[in-house]
Amino acid sequence: MQKPLPSDSLTAPSVAPTKRERRKESRPGELLAAALDLFVEKGFAATRVEEVAARAGVSKGTLFLYFPSKDELFKAVVRENISGRFAEWNSDFEAFQGSTFDMLAYCMNSWWERMGATKAAGITKLVLSEAGNFPTIAAFYQQEVIEPGHTLIRRILQRGMDRAEFRQLDLDYAVFSVLAPMIFMTLTRHSQGVCLPDQMVLEPKRYIASQLDIILYGLGPKPMDPAGPFSPPDAA
Repeated sequence: MQKPLPSDSLTAPSVAPTKRERRKESRPGELLAAALDLFVEKGFAATRVEEVAARAGVSKGTLFLYFPSKDELFKAVVRENISGRFAEWNSDFEAFQGSTFDMLAYCMNSWWERMGATKAAGITKLVLSEAGNFPTIAAFYQQEVIEPGHTLIRRILQRGMDRAEFRQLDLDYAVFSVLAPMIFMTLTRHSQGVCLPDQMVLEPKRYIASQLDIILYGLGPKPMDPAGPFSPPDAA
């Protein structure tokens, strides 16, 4: 009588994905990485989909299987590298246990580490430069990046007001006190230093510390300063 086969012999062996299958699965990511490189290097108008496909090692037809137009490719790049991070950043907000002063410092420093210091920050310069010629792209960026970014910063500032750590602020404009320094850092990094005096190198941590000091204390003496609270000079 023939012995029964071991039970594991009756199970169909798992088949490892072939090299072709693995490449197909990774292709969207490869296309997005190539597109990010070229958009940052050349801008939106000057980047051609043929170049993106060639850099990713595929044909233009293959690119269009995943992204039907250059506009849709750009939107996917923004979602992959910027707007897709807001869920993570909002989770950080919900979990943060420290003071709002510390939260603001954490926000600005972590933004630089996760975004500003990466190639994706070049998208901000691209949008600022080309939004006037591509209103659809500008509207998309407004909805996907600007509005969620403003909302998150407003939540941080509102938290400080609610906890009596910050005075009452005009939030419509106070958000720009946080945004403007970060945009300046981005432009400086992607403009070959043209925004800085000759020979100056911007040190991110030192710059952020200086901006936080000004945001939190203004330009007058700090509350604990022996010189006393700031009072404006008499009008002439």
